[in-house]
Amino acid sequence: MNHHIVPLKIYFAIFAALMAGTALTVWAAFQDFGEFNTLVAVVIAVVKAALVVLFFMHVKYSDKLIWVFASAGFIWLIILFAFTLMDPMTRDWLPVGAPLPM
Repeated sequence: MNHHIVPLKIYFAIFAALMAGTALTVWAAFQDFGEFNTLVAVVIAVVKAALVVLFFMHVKYSDKLIWVFASAGFIWLIILFAFTLMDPMTRDWLPVGAPLPM
């Protein structure tokens, strides 16, 4: 099995990018983006997760089969999010303070 040697410079650059992403996450937590608050947080988290998966888990330098399984994990995550979000989006919500139906 052939192993890819990654220079330390790459690891330090990815670590710096992850720390910058963490600082960006903290900054974004104190900002009001209106209805895009969740979207901004998820985009930052996905970028950071992609950096970890690609470089620290060595998926970037792996065979295509590893790419298939890594992609399948992300597709499964999207499916789980979709089904989770379908539940509150299809409920018949009551206004705040309204009495519960009997």
